[in-house]
Amino acid sequence: MAAICLTVCTVMLMPLAMSILASVKPTEEAAAAPPTYLPHGLSFDSYARLWNYQEGLLVYLANSLGTALLAIVLTLLLTVPAAYALARFPIPGKEVIFVVLLLALIIPYQALLTPMFLMFAKIGLTNSLLGLAILHTAIQLPFSLYVLRNSFSAIPRELEEAAIMDGSSSWEALRYVFIPSATPAIVTTALFAFITSWNEFLGALVMMSRSSTFTLPLILATSRTETSLGGTDWGMLQAGVTISIIPCVLVYFLLQRYYVSGLMSGAIK
Repeated sequence: MAAICLTVCTVMLMPLAMSILASVKPTEEAAAAPPTYLPHGLSFDSYARLWNYQEGLLVYLANSLGTALLAIVLTLLLTVPAAYALARFPIPGKEVIFVVLLLALIIPYQALLTPMFLMFAKIGLTNSLLGLAILHTAIQLPFSLYVLRNSFSAIPRELEEAAIMDGSSSWEALRYVFIPSATPAIVTTALFAFITSWNEFLGALVMMSRSSTFTLPLILATSRTETSLGGTDWGMLQAGVTISIIPCVLVYFLLQRYYVSGLMSGAIK
């Protein structure tokens, strides 16, 4: 069993290790064919080129981070009250409503990009971090609603009844009882929203046309059209891949103690 786990970890980590090693190769070695697996020398020129590429790396990192944070805020603002209502309020046909909302999970979001782009173009949300965050929120909503609704349903009703007997309103019960009790599920939802927004590419490609509004995945794809030594600047590209991995890994390690319990509370009612 240990050998199987070690093999799986090696297979999963090997591409990441190769990307990191490629990012610190000298430019000529990074472009060599056939490629070398271990760098013959260390060089951070790829990171220097990426730092100053077009508008600058900080601009694209800020765009990605700003979009991801907006997506988290919008996702939680919409799904927490909706999940609370579907879990606790006697809404006629709420199970049917819940299933209909979950049907969005089977519709590829790529099919919605054209109508959303036309709508956003009319109201001026293209080339806007807010518009892109709304798109990422729409992608994340069904899954987030599923996790939070089942998590709220698992909270003992006695806690809610005790809060109401103490004079709490529905909003106060949500704030002081349900949100603290469902913190792992809420953190899990925020984590998934962050990773979805941070890594999303096609929506940004459709919605953004000015380089100053590009996110990190989009500028990395754009950098492939640039040439260095007669081909793609693989060193700079792998430097960008390495940098793009760091926030996701950090966020996961910081929130991992909430992750498993939050996901399970949303999966098992």
